[in-house]
Amino acid sequence: MTKSIIIGTAGHIDHGKTALVRALTGVDADRLPEEKRRGITIDLGFADLDLGDVRIGFVDVPGHERFVKNMLAGAHGIDVVALVIAADESVMPQTREHFDICRLLGVRQGLIVITKKDLVEEDLLQLVRAEAEGLVAGSFLADAPVITVSSRTGEGIDELKNMLREIGQQTPSRSSDFVTRLPIDRAFTMRGFGAVVTGTLIAGEISEGDELELLPAPSLTVGFLPGTHVRVRGVQVHGASVVRAGAGQRTAINLGGVEAAEIERGMTLTVPGRLRPTQIVDTQVQMLADAPRALRSRQRVRVHLGAAEVFARVRVLEAGGTGVPPRNHAQDARATVVLTLLTSDVSITLGRNVVS
Repeated sequence: MTKSIIIGTAGHIDHGKTALVRALTGVDADRLPEEKRRGITIDLGFADLDLGDVRIGFVDVPGHERFVKNMLAGAHGIDVVALVIAADESVMPQTREHFDICRLLGVRQGLIVITKKDLVEEDLLQLVRAEAEGLVAGSFLADAPVITVSSRTGEGIDELKNMLREIGQQTPSRSSDFVTRLPIDRAFTMRGFGAVVTGTLIAGEISEGDELELLPAPSLTVGFLPGTHVRVRGVQVHGASVVRAGAGQRTAINLGGVEAAEIERGMTLTVPGRLRPTQIVDTQVQMLADAPRALRSRQRVRVHLGAAEVFARVRVLEAGGTGVPPRNHAQDARATVVLTLLTSDVSITLGRNVVS
């Protein structure tokens, strides 16, 4: 049986993430005209790789700091991260930021890919490797494989494919027993079909003919109201039509009962009546040790959950409500807080990681 996993790229701008995906899959994940004109990734890109008993869906994310919210929209559903570091620049600011985001999201598996090896001598390549290993020391990537490649010449690509296959075989399959949830990262109209949404199916199954619910409803202004009921007219996985999509697969769903203009990134497709929107969330936060400031009550924050980004006010319930420790604390700090969402309702599922 073929296992499906999602691998997300992470790393600084111009470190070769998109070129790496193209070298592996033959697909240029930069789909927007502006991306091709400017030569940088702006929004999420997607590609797939068939390795026999492992089918990999790639989520290629932008590396520029201005587009970190787009990176987060794609990183939420990944099983494995490929931390990409260019041999001619080594560890850079967004290398660290993307790595921290993956830690906060609870990613547990990954590898380090050093690109552009054809541009440097071997001694510099070893120095970059040492800096990369220093960055991830003590983390989930501490013992991860480090592969050096050149997307231009193809050197190291076969070795990388073999390693990805091995990692895929070791990655636990997602369960289809939990409540079906598809956080939507794209919505568009396809001529002759109508509304189409895409996302990573993080739990459950979706089959042709299913009756589902879109949350929150496009017209929703207060919590606890029903979402929009829709019908699944068609399902695609990796560009091929299928009868059913399972947890852990990049999925495109053709929907009836709703217009694409009514659907926004961050909405969730789920089973009717099982989830409900909310504007108040009790949660635990993890503050990075090098966070630039303390997290204080009444502070406004951006909350990233699934593919959604919303503003919220935070109320700290511990330490007398004064705040979670500031910069240069000895280690990451944790605290219980209440988040009051300001701009939109979101569908909450217990146990999911939130980044703010």
